[in-house]
Amino acid sequence: QVQLVESGGGSVQAGGSLRLSCTASGRLFRINAMAWYRQAPGKERELVADSISGGRTNYAESVKGRFTISRDNAKNTVFLQMNSLKPEDTAVYYCNARYLDTTYRNREVWGQGTLVTVSS
Repeated sequence: QVQLVESGGGSVQAGGSLRLSCTASGRLFRINAMAWYRQAPGKERELVADSISGGRTNYAESVKGRFTISRDNAKNTVFLQMNSLKPEDTAVYYCNARYLDTTYRNREVWGQGTLVTVSS
């Protein structure tokens, strides 16, 4: 059973920075992609950024130029560096991983979420 453990959330003033981390643990064959999503109160969960194995990354328009996703493949870890934070970035941030399990089946797993609060 693969689990994701997130860390790095917290409270910050507008213009500040935070760095989120997420590590996958458990038996798997290969991670194909890792991503960060977020869900603000009263809104649907949305993709913030993802990192596909091979180096390709995608970002939501609202975070381009401010957020950077990166991975440490050796440690099955994904990071989200968030700079120039705005109050509208306030949300619960969820880590997501798509992987092949030990029987080569496609699987998906979510982290428990970490709260990011940006005050004006």
